[in-house]
Amino acid sequence: MSNFPFLSVLTVAPLVGALVVAFLPRHRPELAKQVAFAWSLLVLVLSVVMWVSFKADGQRFQFHESYSWIPNWGVSFTFAADGIALVMLMLIAVLVPLVILASWHDAESSKRSVPVYFALLLVLECTMIGVFAAADVFLFYVFFEVMLVPMYFLIGSYGGHQRQYAAVKFFLYSLVGGLFMLAAVIGLWVVGGKTFDWQALSQVDISTGTERWLFLGFFLAFAIKAPFFPFHTWLPDAGGAAPAGAAALLVGVLDKVGTFGILRYCLPLFPEASKWFAPWALALGVIGIVYAALLAVGQNDLKRLVSYTSIAHFGFIGVGIFAFTTQAGTGAVLYMLNHGLATGLLFLVVGMLIARRGSSLISDFGGAGKLVPLLAGVLFFAGLASLALPGTAPFISEFLVLIGTFTVNKPVAVIATLGIILAAAYVLWMVQRTTQGTLNPALTEVDGMRRDLNLREKVVVAPLIALIVLLGFFPKPVTDVINPAVQATMDDIGRTDPAPSVGGTVQEAAK
Repeated sequence: MSNFPFLSVLTVAPLVGALVVAFLPRHRPELAKQVAFAWSLLVLVLSVVMWVSFKADGQRFQFHESYSWIPNWGVSFTFAADGIALVMLMLIAVLVPLVILASWHDAESSKRSVPVYFALLLVLECTMIGVFAAADVFLFYVFFEVMLVPMYFLIGSYGGHQRQYAAVKFFLYSLVGGLFMLAAVIGLWVVGGKTFDWQALSQVDISTGTERWLFLGFFLAFAIKAPFFPFHTWLPDAGGAAPAGAAALLVGVLDKVGTFGILRYCLPLFPEASKWFAPWALALGVIGIVYAALLAVGQNDLKRLVSYTSIAHFGFIGVGIFAFTTQAGTGAVLYMLNHGLATGLLFLVVGMLIARRGSSLISDFGGAGKLVPLLAGVLFFAGLASLALPGTAPFISEFLVLIGTFTVNKPVAVIATLGIILAAAYVLWMVQRTTQGTLNPALTEVDGMRRDLNLREKVVVAPLIALIVLLGFFPKPVTDVINPAVQATMDDIGRTDPAPSVGGTVQEAAK
């Protein structure tokens, strides 16, 4: 199966499914949902086969494909996946079917076209797969920009309060970041011998000044996309206004394009500039951890609270990347996966609560666990996973980031640890104010609050809970895939780990 064109097929398949779903009759919404769900399951099956076919001890980039596109510019449809990209592709394949199931009635409640809603989700899946699979810088840029379009319409057409404002703000922020990247992409093409091939560009020797400017162009685009402090203000608005399923993909996958881009493009292509900018990136990371956590504590809107927690989590990922150790780097990549699972679950469960109550305000709940105990229990579990409780997957990644950072930069690791304390504050306070304590009499008058999780919703949350627990106790199948790619990235920038007696090996820490 190693010769099968997995990446191109995975990229095109959701787009074909989107076209099929979009042209289904509007008066048959159930058919559109079923076709979209079946198509996403096909992508999941292909992704699982690709994961099994990947050789962790093989070449760094596998499933390589290349098709000529614009030969005069050196542009081609080139796809390849290393361990980092493979993990993100699996995250997409797992989340999209669950989001489709969780969003079964979202489009109907918005009074807009049901087929178009689910077609947009499949188009979004196409662009997300393409951006992680691309091995041509220009192709990556195209997917980076195009994936804004389906998310813009998901927020602007199917979102909640202030959806137009949030959609425009999301689009403008991302577009400005994309303009910085476009300038850097053109500059890289000029100094790189008029090619966009990643492998060829990674061998180019660039002068110090030029390298720093090119790094800055890429980094600003990725920092806005992630987002890192102080480029974060679009996320609470977009996450708060988007439908819960779209918000789960926005925070769980789309934002990972920023951190993935730093690992794939900034570090290998601009190694000296990466080391020169590292102290500033670490500073942005720790500020984001503390600042976003403090803002999360004061939120009264459930979806905005979860969005702020994600900004704090991206601070941890940024710290792990720019610590330049394999422990921290592996932790950062694992955090990208685990955060997608945990925060995806949290957003979906919050969406279920909001759909029942008809409000996203925490003050409109209170004692909800007495009416929907199972849903309240899943919310509690998702919150504990978000705060990285031992035994859940995010704990492993957070531990690796902190121990890998502590071996080379103790002050940053110590300050970042404050984020763990603040995470306990905002998560437990959220759970207490929504599901615990005295029952809010107003809830008894809401019919939706008398319905606990149904079968469809149990099918949505069960796989995510299982994966979070499984990876919390046994992350080795994933770390075995991640480690070689992270080590290769560290080699690209000429960094080695401190003595093993201080931090241990990645495998020992993961165990």
